[in-house]
Amino acid sequence: MNYKLLLTTLLLAATSGAQAENILRRSNDAEPASMDPQLAQGMPEMHILRDMFVGLVDEDAGARPIPGAAASWDVSTDGKTWTFHLREANWSDGKPVTADDLVYAWRRAVDPETGSKYAFFLYPVKNAKEIAEGTAAVDSLGITAVDAHTLRVELNNPTPYFTGLLSNAATYPVPRHVVEKYGKDWTRAEHIVGNGAFKMREWKPSASITLEKSPTYYGAAQVALDKVIYYVSEDKNAELQRYRAGELDWTADVPNDQIKWLQENLSDELHIYNYLGTFYFGYNLTKPPFKDNPKLREALSLVIDRERIVKNITASGEKPAYGFVVPGISGYTPYQPEYASWDRQKRIEKAQALYQEAGYSKENPLRVELLYNTNDNNKKIAIAVASLWKDALGVETSLINKEWKAYLNDRREYNTQVFRGSWMGDYDDANTYLDLFISGGGSNTIGLNDPEYDKILAAAAAEIDAGKRAALLQSAEKRLIDQNGLIPVYYFVSKHLVKPYVKGYEENVMNHWPSKYMRLEKAQ
Repeated sequence: MNYKLLLTTLLLAATSGAQAENILRRSNDAEPASMDPQLAQGMPEMHILRDMFVGLVDEDAGARPIPGAAASWDVSTDGKTWTFHLREANWSDGKPVTADDLVYAWRRAVDPETGSKYAFFLYPVKNAKEIAEGTAAVDSLGITAVDAHTLRVELNNPTPYFTGLLSNAATYPVPRHVVEKYGKDWTRAEHIVGNGAFKMREWKPSASITLEKSPTYYGAAQVALDKVIYYVSEDKNAELQRYRAGELDWTADVPNDQIKWLQENLSDELHIYNYLGTFYFGYNLTKPPFKDNPKLREALSLVIDRERIVKNITASGEKPAYGFVVPGISGYTPYQPEYASWDRQKRIEKAQALYQEAGYSKENPLRVELLYNTNDNNKKIAIAVASLWKDALGVETSLINKEWKAYLNDRREYNTQVFRGSWMGDYDDANTYLDLFISGGGSNTIGLNDPEYDKILAAAAAEIDAGKRAALLQSAEKRLIDQNGLIPVYYFVSKHLVKPYVKGYEENVMNHWPSKYMRLEKAQ
């Protein structure tokens, strides 16, 4: 036997197999804070969870709602009772996905002991809000497993955007048998089980998460990729270098100061899309100096030159924001405060007067901490804002930079004064922006406690007439903005570099890019 020839043949076969394996290499900003669907809070988690789990309602490549874990559903004539018919499907460990898994997950989401920051997503469900507030028993939640494949959900009111809620991670099913066996360790790579197109193979902290195709996924036959590797990449310039070196197929973002060069040199690979997201700065309304000081809050907001920020820093088509709800939401006109139409000099003069009335001056300046998470673009905007405050008012700003998990924790615990924030709409309705700030809500990190605001949103939730409902939501946004609990800065665009051989994704305003629809078409 010619052993040399045999060895050569085996090596060639192995190499060919490796080359044939379809591996998508994606950048994912920060290290995920949690891979528990009911505990996840940010985009670094959501991108991966969409690959690993499927809610009752899924999304197609363009982020349009389609059947997911539920093959179909029926709605009662009064719009308050939904019956979901689950498809035959299995978890990645081969065990069947049942209605009981959904009941378990939803109860877990609203249980105060879980500590989910997105429990409010389920507030349209009967008793969800009361459970989250600790005034009702967990098993009173309006969700029932009729049988293994039939789920009945009772709502407080007709909720036209309910299907949009059901593609959010907070509503995903979780494998009860795994969660109860491993407790908080169930999301470790060696334990975690999902019902989506991919399952976790490896988690290297602060480096990467590797997913592999799940053969138990009900749509596995249509999934082209064998693996997806998500790389932690908070440094956007380093991310760009890795992309140009051929180490990444998809970037999470691009450095703002490189946009012009990219447009000139990589225009076919640079993708800039409209995006239902708002960049803002939030005040901590639970403590001084911003608690009970609306004049100070308004002064700082007036000074920020939104037009200059989007022209000179972001420079990618972003639009200045004066309200919180993004333009383009169906059936809704966002609120614009009066000062949105003022020239810059008038804004500064008003700000200086308010600053004085609030008890501050250039001789007695406000000293404030501004928190942002590690990211080149976030840093540049924070520096610009600090400079604007200093020049116009004399404010002394200390910039605090923290990595994703620590940043989220400081916001959650109100260990902040001013913080960088962003909110990406989860569905096409103004409510996805406004219910963020309901009193006691898990994502209400500004600490707004306004019973009147809550009352307006509750009235909107109960209103069937579309026009009257829109008017209520507009009045809620006006109240939010006029209180100056936060500073809207700009409306996002999404920016990615994508290799030409990556196919199957679609432009969408949600910035949702599930890997299961993608394929690689590399020349052989």
